[in-house]
Amino acid sequence: MLPLCGYPVSAYAEKAGYSDSIHSLREVVVTSNRRPLATVQSLQGPQLQALSSTSIADALKYFAGVQIKDYGGLGGLKTINVRSLGAQHVGVYIDGIRITNAQNGTVDLGKFSLSTLESVSLFNANKLDICQSASEFASGATVYLRTRRPTSDSLSVLGAIGSFHTYRGRVNAQMSRKGWSGFIDGEYLKSKGDYKFRYKSEYEDTVGVRRNSDIEYYRVEGALFKNGFSSHLYCYVSERGVPGGIVRRLSDKYINVGREWDADWFGQASWTHRFTSAHQVLFNAKYTQEYLRYCTDYPENQNTARVNNHYWQKDVYASASYAWSPYRWLSANIGYDARHSWLKADLRNFHTVRRLDQKAVVAMQAQYAGLRLAASMLYQHYRDHTVTHTGAADPLSRFTPSVTLGYSVKGFSFRAWYKKIFRAPTLNDLYYTQVGNRNLKPEYTRQFDLGAEYNYNTSQWSASAQLDGYINSIDNRIVCLPLKGTYSWSMMNYGKTYCRGMNANVSGRYSPGDWTFSLITSLTWQRDLNRTDPESESYDKPICYSPTFSCGITGITGWRWLTMTVSALHVGERMWSYADPEDVLKPYNNIDVKLTGTWRRATASLEINDLLDEQYEHVPRYPMPGRSFTFSLSYSI
Repeated sequence: MLPLCGYPVSAYAEKAGYSDSIHSLREVVVTSNRRPLATVQSLQGPQLQALSSTSIADALKYFAGVQIKDYGGLGGLKTINVRSLGAQHVGVYIDGIRITNAQNGTVDLGKFSLSTLESVSLFNANKLDICQSASEFASGATVYLRTRRPTSDSLSVLGAIGSFHTYRGRVNAQMSRKGWSGFIDGEYLKSKGDYKFRYKSEYEDTVGVRRNSDIEYYRVEGALFKNGFSSHLYCYVSERGVPGGIVRRLSDKYINVGREWDADWFGQASWTHRFTSAHQVLFNAKYTQEYLRYCTDYPENQNTARVNNHYWQKDVYASASYAWSPYRWLSANIGYDARHSWLKADLRNFHTVRRLDQKAVVAMQAQYAGLRLAASMLYQHYRDHTVTHTGAADPLSRFTPSVTLGYSVKGFSFRAWYKKIFRAPTLNDLYYTQVGNRNLKPEYTRQFDLGAEYNYNTSQWSASAQLDGYINSIDNRIVCLPLKGTYSWSMMNYGKTYCRGMNANVSGRYSPGDWTFSLITSLTWQRDLNRTDPESESYDKPICYSPTFSCGITGITGWRWLTMTVSALHVGERMWSYADPEDVLKPYNNIDVKLTGTWRRATASLEINDLLDEQYEHVPRYPMPGRSFTFSLSYSI
């Protein structure tokens, strides 16, 4: 019972001559038209679950400016590239803490499921919260995955069967009581991945069946939340085939037998607390352990190096941030992060490498009427230690700034931002046997963005549109080139790229009575050019794998217990080699359909991916699966 002028409420009522009573008030929903200052795209709640997708990569492909590199099938590696910055420049976060890989700097998005997520968001540059960690300022683009906070107790079981001998089972238990909430989610999947393909070009017409594209994995994760505290435990164990590129006219006879075993787990926790309206703190901690075995030492292999390598990686991370808001229009944020990584491998002449990665940031935000300003200065320091005759790479320290300016009036928002950032060479870049180069310099990225956005909301209608023009330039790109002969490659700084482009998004929602109609569209136009050597024939030519034009449209129709989703994606042609101007990947269209029905506690879903059975590739000679079907049935109590 809250006190009122020194008395409990009941006592105050009695003194005033009123008897105790309870009055029910109508529900009031408070919304805000204030948009994030950063450039952001997001899929949330019902929209996310309505997509015909199972992994994070499948959802992200609908965002403007995104290229997904997929090596085919459920077992193929899946990485994200945003505005042609490269996969190493994209940070992926779960509940505000980054997923890391000091070995190669990339995240395999195929290991993470959408089933436990509440939202998926993509920020160009980085999110701009009042209180956030230093690591969140250290990427060219950031992907935020927010797990769902349960609001009641439940237990659900799902079974699914799909094309290419794919079977999937999942169990999810949720609880919510006395301010605490959490879940445990377990999933098992097995697929042969033996899909048919047709590879057709000017010189060949090959029909075959994709081999060695199988996968079997177990995923278990749990989370616990209360107020500003959140924790997450994740475990992923898998065995998969690593399919090689198909061989001309021998695709049913030649098999590139490579196998990969993964055993990854991490535990993380985060706590944020606002002491008063002026003071807020944030603490993060995480421990990660990863094991990878890669083997090609099989008699079936003909032209593949025979290896049987094991890698062990550990990572300890902690951060502290403090935000001070002395006035309603001004806030300041300071943060410090430390990450210690170990990499061990049984490669010949490879010694254990340790890396200490420290980051510190000072940031501020100010607002006056509709005008908003955000600025930050990030400091990064890297120091490696290894016992070899050549020693470790020199320590690396850099300051990098960013600044964002925005203005909002009525339903419109305008923004402009600049960010300079770099990525340090990965441990593979520096120390991988016979390839690593300890003298590598960091890759520098400069980003400029100018954008506008409009939002409109009523009880039945909601619509938004945004348009951004951008320029990116990268210096000292880290590439692998054959400097010592065809079979001896080395890492080196070689290259400068210049990219200019435009992203556009339009989305809307209309809810008349029992019906709901949603539309999500995205468009990307960009020219990512090689500006390395004016004397080279490849100068001012497009960067490989970077399409000039791509667009997507998703329509969702819901009526009471039935939902239907149709998604169409178009990607234009992309170069994949400078050796021959004809070396291009053809444009393709991909149409997915998903029909979901819910009756009482049961939900049935039918998905059809690549409805038109169009044959296409993200990487040359790694054909993607054609038309496939998945049927799932779940029951909740």
